Amino acid sequence: MLCADQNFDVGQVIRFFRSKPGELIIYYELEEGEKSSSRGIVEVCPDAHRVTRFLEKPQEGLTASRLASVVFYCIQRDTLSYMSDFLSQQPQTTDRTFGQFWEWLINEKQCDVFGMKLPTGFQLIGQVGLSDYTKWLTHYSTKQQGSSAKPITCRSYARVGLMGNPSDGFNGKTIAMTISNFWAEVTLVESQTLVLVPHPLNDPTEFGSLQDLFCISRKEGYLGGLRLLQATCKKFYQFCSKQGIALTKQNFTLKYDTNIPRAIVSATLKCLMKFYNITDNDLPKPIRANFILNVETDELFITAGLQDRVVQVYEGLVYMDFSRELMEEQGYGTYISMDMSDLPPFWLAYLSDPSDSGRIHSNIRQRWLSGEPLVTEAMKRFAELTDQARTALQDKDWSRLTQLMDQNFELRRSIYTDDCLGPGNLRMVQLARQFGSAVKLPGSGGAVVGLCLDQAKLVEMRQAFQEAGCVFCVISPYNPSAGTVGSQH
Repeated sequence: MLCADQNFDVGQVIRFFRSKPGELIIYYELEEGEKSSSRGIVEVCPDAHRVTRFLEKPQEGLTASRLASVVFYCIQRDTLSYMSDFLSQQPQTTDRTFGQFWEWLINEKQCDVFGMKLPTGFQLIGQVGLSDYTKWLTHYSTKQQGSSAKPITCRSYARVGLMGNPSDGFNGKTIAMTISNFWAEVTLVESQTLVLVPHPLNDPTEFGSLQDLFCISRKEGYLGGLRLLQATCKKFYQFCSKQGIALTKQNFTLKYDTNIPRAIVSATLKCLMKFYNITDNDLPKPIRANFILNVETDELFITAGLQDRVVQVYEGLVYMDFSRELMEEQGYGTYISMDMSDLPPFWLAYLSDPSDSGRIHSNIRQRWLSGEPLVTEAMKRFAELTDQARTALQDKDWSRLTQLMDQNFELRRSIYTDDCLGPGNLRMVQLARQFGSAVKLPGSGGAVVGLCLDQAKLVEMRQAFQEAGCVFCVISPYNPSAGTVGSQH
């Protein structure tokens, strides 16, 4: 047996084995050219990780599974007694194979056997000669030499809530879009030891003076992006161990650059998945969004919402339904990617000093949990506006979309009140409306997003915002299908 990558983490395998009340089989997913008839094939329950059936070199059509045993097993001492029973039932020497033993143990004796996936390829299982070993050793040594010097770089983008927010935290519906104006970029390169590189600006340990320390700490806080890298790595290892994924023993160096720290977790996860060959089947997109949120909320105690993480994972323009029934039944909502062609010129403005952005969420959650009619009806209305906006986007009815954006803001204002929204946000909304632009809050506060269909007024509005001390930019939508920014007119 020859592994296509380095040895897997045996300690991780042993911990998984000890957590399960049964035996353990390591398996991998067959490559495109490999035939299932040449391998021992397992069928595995994706939730319990229990091997439900084992087929030794099955003929075509007997199973749809492409999961192959790599002839690495962990067996409990008590199970060894089954070996003599199996041998006594197989008088022919040709039938006394280890694969047929597992087939008998699982399919006939119904023993509890669990599977752990290794996200890599295997070759040279079975009857092979010296030339086969030489060929594969040459192939993979060349492959590793070529890939070791190549860094993996991934970006995650900021998002703007176009409709429905803040109902995403209240079993509502939203539409949001990733924008390429703001991003986090993480680079991973294989190394002898695992290294997390501090960012020179976000993770400073050396300052020009006490005044520099004061100014940087006041603006950036005490906690930079390094903790986000570390927390993501920790939760990734924990997730893979729990999900029965055996990682290879490879170390790496991580570094990052960003103008929106909250996207670091998403970008780091992308790098780790590529490095360890973790696929969408291993970590589906809805679960990935939950994972990113858990890193921030459970591991780092950062206040965060699921909408941002969903959009970071799916990218582009995304319709999201977080209804209670869906969340309770499957643990995530319904997420639908939408067409991004010919989008109008959305704009974004934010306060250079967001200190008066307001306490956006106030006591709304408590009022919603207590079933206050005003709040519960507002959340239902946010969902209705989102469905109407979805139709407007599909029909490219931009005039209708501007009306709905304004309604979204007024609805939010009615339940949060001006005191909670903050004078800075309200000033930006008032300024945008002077130029006839639709405007709303794209997130928790400190910024506004708008849609101005009059190009001349858009130019005038930009100047007015800049003169008011705000940062103003025309949004560049990030379209994942094109890998570029979306259309602007």
